[in-house]
Amino acid sequence: MRLVEEGTQHYDRALVLTVPQGQAGAERLASELRERVADVEVRPVSVDDPSDYRKLFTELGPLAAELAQREIDIDVLVSAGTPQAQTIWVVLTQSSMLPARLLQVIPPAFVPVPHPKAVREVRLDIEGFPQIRSLRAEVSRLRAELRSRASRIVAESAPMRVLLDRLARVAPSDLPVLILGETGSGKELLARALHDGSPRASRPFVAENCGALAESVLASELFGHEAGAFTGASARHRGLFEQAHGGTLFLDEVGELPPRVQAMLLRVLQEGVLRRVGGERTLPVDVRVVAATHRDLRAMVESGAFREDLYYRLRGAELALPPLRERAADVPLMIKAFLQEEADRPGRRGAGGGRLTVSAEAMDCLLAYGWPGNVRELRSEVQRWTLFCDARVELVDLSPEIRDAAPRPSAGPARRPTKTHDVVRPLAEAVEAAERATIEHALRHHQGNLLRTAKALAIERNTLKRKMRALGLRAE
Repeated sequence: MRLVEEGTQHYDRALVLTVPQGQAGAERLASELRERVADVEVRPVSVDDPSDYRKLFTELGPLAAELAQREIDIDVLVSAGTPQAQTIWVVLTQSSMLPARLLQVIPPAFVPVPHPKAVREVRLDIEGFPQIRSLRAEVSRLRAELRSRASRIVAESAPMRVLLDRLARVAPSDLPVLILGETGSGKELLARALHDGSPRASRPFVAENCGALAESVLASELFGHEAGAFTGASARHRGLFEQAHGGTLFLDEVGELPPRVQAMLLRVLQEGVLRRVGGERTLPVDVRVVAATHRDLRAMVESGAFREDLYYRLRGAELALPPLRERAADVPLMIKAFLQEEADRPGRRGAGGGRLTVSAEAMDCLLAYGWPGNVRELRSEVQRWTLFCDARVELVDLSPEIRDAAPRPSAGPARRPTKTHDVVRPLAEAVEAAERATIEHALRHHQGNLLRTAKALAIERNTLKRKMRALGLRAE
C-alpha cells in the first residue's frame, strides 16, 4: 500500500494473504518483504479450496470493503495465487468495490535478462465488463434517487410531486440545471437536493448569490485572483469554482450577472478551465453548475440583457419551482416541519414549536393567503409563533396581512362554515383538479408552447394534447 506522499515511491505496508496450508510459505515471503517494507502483515483467509469462487468472494469481499475505507493508495499483485483468486481481484477492482491498481510480475522464463520492466500495471478496459458496468450504473442511479427523495423538501401537492419526479431523473446526471422560481420559493433547497442525489454528493456544495456582489468582487469570488491582481489583493485567492471542484456550484440569481462575468462564466462552462483574475495560466475545474433565477431569462435574452449562448449552456435541464400559492396542500406539512425544526433547535426559548397546534380557523386563513414571500415568509411566520404562542395558534395570533386574507362570511342564511381542509372530494375529481392545475401552471410558464410544456411534465406531446382536450384547456 502506498501512502499519498509527494516524492515517495516505496511501500509503507504490505498485506500477505494466504490459505491456512500456505502459512509457512507466506511467512517466508513476509520475512523477505520486511527488508524493504516497514509494516508487513500475514493474514490467513478461511478458504480450504483456493479454486472455489464463492468461498473466495465471501472472504475477500469484506476485506476489500475494509481497505476501500482507508485514505491510502493500494496495489494488488495478481501474479501469485490461483487463477480463481486472480479473477476475484480483477472483479473487485473493476467493479470499484476496491479502488486499487493491479500489478503483474513477469516470470523470468518468459523475458530476456535483464528485463526492462519486470513489473507492469494491468489495465483492463471497463467496456470488457458490460454487466459489471451496467450494474454499477444502476446502483449509482438508485442511490442517487434515494438521496434526492430523502431531501428536506416537504411536499405532497400534485405540482411538487411532478417536480420531485423530474428532479430524481435529473439529479444523477452531470447536466447543468436551471431552476426557475419566485424569490423565497426554496430554490437553494432544490439545488441541494440535486447535489445530494448526484454522484457528487460526497464532494463540496458551494452557493453564491450573484446579485449580492459588485461586478469586480463577483469575478474574484467566482474565479479567484492572483496576488497583486488589484488594489488590496495581497494574497492568492481560490474562487468558488476551485472550492467546488468535484462537486456542485449553486449560482442563485444568475440573471443579475453583468456582461463581463457572463462571458467569463461561459468560457468555464464550455472549456472546463478557468483563469484567475490577474493570472496567466489556466486551471482545469470539474464542477456541476446549478443556476437559479426569479427573472424571465428568455425575455432577457431577447432584449440583449443576457447572453443567449450562456442561457442554453445553463439550461441543460430546467426545473420550474411553483410558488407556494399554487401548492397550498403543502402548507400544513411545511408548518409541521418548521415547528419541529424550531423545537429541535438548540437553545430555543418559549413553549417550543413541537408542542404548538394550529386552530381550524387559523389554518383556513393560512390556506387562503397568497404568500407573496413564499416558503421564506411561511418559515418566518412559524418562527414568530414559537416565541409568542403558548400551545395553540389562533386566528388572532397570525400576522395582520394574513388575517386580512381570512374568508369573509357570505350574506344569506347562517350556516355552519365548511372548513377547506375538512372537505372530502371524490378521488376522480381531486385527481382531475390536480392535473388541471399542474397543466395550467406549466402552460403559463412556457407561454403556451406545447412541446416545452410536455417536456417539462415528462409526458408525450400527444398525451398532453389529449389531456388538454379532456380538461377543456387550450394554449393561450
